[in-house]
Amino acid sequence: MVEKEIVVGNPLGLHARPAAKFVKLSQGFDAEVYLEKNGEKVNGKSILEILMLAVEEGDTVKLIIDGKDEKRGVELLEKFLVSKDEI
Repeated sequence: MVEKEIVVGNPLGLHARPAAKFVKLSQGFDAEVYLEKNGEKVNGKSILEILMLAVEEGDTVKLIIDGKDEKRGVELLEKFLVSKDEI
């Protein structure tokens, strides 16, 4: 299991399109993916759960990945979360 705290760089946070892109990326890994904000942990492969976190730019989230692709998953999802590019 890999856990990493990340500051979200996307100006839109994880709303609508960025959340959908995060879920699509997460679903490509053979691993469980979770996001945690302020002690609330949600399934990173569920758009509804991601949207419930209401992640904004500058928020700190914990990315938790457990499975065969965990190292690759952390690298790619962290890159996505810190990116300042709007989706």
